[in-house]
Amino acid sequence: MSQYKTPGIYLVEKNAFPNSVVEVATAIPVFIGYTEKAEYKLQDLTNKPFRITSFAEFNKIFGGAPNIKFNIADDGKSLTDSITNAGTDKSKRFRLYYSMRMFFQNGGSTCYILSVGDYSGSIEEKKLTDAIALLEKEQEPTLVLIPDAVSLDKVNACANVQNAVLDHCKKMQNRFAILDVYDGFKEIAQDPVKDFRETITNNLDYGAAYYPWLNTSVVTADEVTFQAIANKETLQKLINADFSGSDTIKGLASDMVACTDETSETSIKSIHNSLKTAVPKYSEVLELVRKELNLMAPSAAIAGIYAAVDNASGVWKAPANVGVNGVVTPAVNLTDYEQEDLNIDIKAGKSVNAIRSFVGSGIKVWGARTLDGNSQDWCYVNVRRTLIMIEESLRQASKAYVFEPNTLNTWVTMKSMFNNFLTNIWKRGGLAGASPEESFEVYVGLNETMTADDILNGILRITVKVAVARPAEFIEITFQQQQQKS
Repeated sequence: MSQYKTPGIYLVEKNAFPNSVVEVATAIPVFIGYTEKAEYKLQDLTNKPFRITSFAEFNKIFGGAPNIKFNIADDGKSLTDSITNAGTDKSKRFRLYYSMRMFFQNGGSTCYILSVGDYSGSIEEKKLTDAIALLEKEQEPTLVLIPDAVSLDKVNACANVQNAVLDHCKKMQNRFAILDVYDGFKEIAQDPVKDFRETITNNLDYGAAYYPWLNTSVVTADEVTFQAIANKETLQKLINADFSGSDTIKGLASDMVACTDETSETSIKSIHNSLKTAVPKYSEVLELVRKELNLMAPSAAIAGIYAAVDNASGVWKAPANVGVNGVVTPAVNLTDYEQEDLNIDIKAGKSVNAIRSFVGSGIKVWGARTLDGNSQDWCYVNVRRTLIMIEESLRQASKAYVFEPNTLNTWVTMKSMFNNFLTNIWKRGGLAGASPEESFEVYVGLNETMTADDILNGILRITVKVAVARPAEFIEITFQQQQQKS
């Protein structure tokens, strides 16, 4: 009372309600990879995570699409074999730009970009792995993706990057990894899933994988010209073989070969449009190139779906039985029998979620498991991500009570704050149970969660038990005939 020295009236306001817990964001991915540039307001953003909210912002800061070159094999094979087998230098298949298109097309919004370099070099395992550690100072991202990892030269190199991501998520405990299957465009019989399972080993409950890759419509026909062909002389041969007597066509083919990356866009488009109109085989070649560019790993689309589902229903809703936008077909058409081994791995429990095409329903994500498929606690994506959200929300709110007296008043205040937050989650359907009492329990107190020594050592222990809603993954409907009643 010593502050009262002058006679008069003093008003004292008391807080009627305890501090509240603010629910943290749940679908803020960070994409690690290569971009055309990385500059904002004359500052170099290479190896610096940067927050964006739209694809237009990505284009402005990180540039456009990579100039990927394909080869046509001159060995008498069909054009399809020529493009697929000769292909392009895998280490220069920069995938981040097109992945961002898929992310925003499937419901993504806010995200972080961590550019590790431009398109002048090749994709390197060390650059991607080293970049992961840079995320430790960023608290907002909750998902981690590295689309360029599948462009590394070997499955083990890709696995090294993906294992590093899982290690990072476990260390931070506030984020989740979405992984792609290396060479996931191959049939199951060619063992892409088997190779993936053999090389992914760490912290399985902090990540999920999806198979197969997707034939998308991200790259349009107007975006592909002869500049995507590395050996244009071979394309010139194909054109001249079809129009051996046409000087006009031969002239266009010759002009095409003479074009370089420095040639004006107007000149390139003029030659391209003329050849496209007059030479069917030219159009066939470019269509095959476009299909190769549109063959994409699914992780970015899945990140967009996570964001859309979280915004519409909450992080506790399984991100499955949801359509995938911008997709023509899955690269591999899976059967129920093939998905059995994907969904439940009897050897190591490394579940891989399927993306499947259903007649009348479209292309859907048809799995909701983490890589830790044998775990009773962490086998579902939404369970792991819901616990991450609850843990991080309560952790951030509890910071206000660091250095507060470790007494009954603090314990009651924090317990009330936790109870209010979890009750709100239960009301929104995030916790199972007919009542809050069945959904969660919060314990704190001397001889309940703490000993006298704990209090002397400045340790306040709170125990929280929650019943997270789990998906109805297997629905069994029983039918039997009933005897006719008179």
